[in-house]
Amino acid sequence: MLAPNPILYDSLIEAALKEDLPFGDFTTEALIPSDLKGLGVARAKEELVFCGFPVALSVFHKVDPELEVRPLVEEGSEVSAGEALLEVSGRVASILKAERVALNFMQHLSGIATLTRKFVKKLADLPVKVVDTRKTTPGLRVLEKYAVRVGGGSNHRFGLSEGILIKDNHVKACGGVKEALARARTFSHVFRIEIEVKTLTELREAISAGAEAVLLDNMSLEELKEAVKLARSLNPKIILEASGGVTLENVRAIAETGVDLISVGRLTHSARAMDINLKIEKLFI
Repeated sequence: MLAPNPILYDSLIEAALKEDLPFGDFTTEALIPSDLKGLGVARAKEELVFCGFPVALSVFHKVDPELEVRPLVEEGSEVSAGEALLEVSGRVASILKAERVALNFMQHLSGIATLTRKFVKKLADLPVKVVDTRKTTPGLRVLEKYAVRVGGGSNHRFGLSEGILIKDNHVKACGGVKEALARARTFSHVFRIEIEVKTLTELREAISAGAEAVLLDNMSLEELKEAVKLARSLNPKIILEASGGVTLENVRAIAETGVDLISVGRLTHSARAMDINLKIEKLFI
């Protein structure tokens, strides 16, 4: 899995370190000799999908470029409780200064990757993609969407500058579905135009007006089935996305209605951080 370019999150790491040790690490500086070296090992304390090594590596090297950091499992691996994830060797003081920030990133990203993998496995035998949304933590979107990919999901728009997705507020401001689509087409012939609909009437109007993709928002299973049947009869090639209230319990039933994509906001806004720790396991004296 190709990780984001470190340039995209370098300032984020700097901000996190400045937040955690704005004037230094007084405890470590008081207790740990600057020349003491050792080996630290990060381990999973529960089953998880590991994600975040490239970020942790950047954190450690931002604190001390001489630290040696080695992954012990591949990014995206499913690991068991107690399994070692990475080891870092060098100045113990540097390891301790970087520890919490590195762990915070790994725990958060592994949580997203783990939850995404659970959703993806539910649909393993179906031709439906699980995609994320823009419901991300401010400043962390590039990393959170990376974690979704590590978990086996796909990315929807990265931001408002990618493609055209007409939402209900756009439709209301334009005076209706037909007018919103007409304005979108005059803006660009490059972007795929997707529009959100809530009823079969809006769906029919959207397809008749030339929508290339339709987001079926907060429909019941029966409504989704009817919507898919109607949409395919009007345009067999149209892309259909289901969204709203998607859980691990209902995602398969939603997929079985025949949609192409299922967007899941909880991948990034509600994933629980995984439990990972780091212990100094050896001292080099």
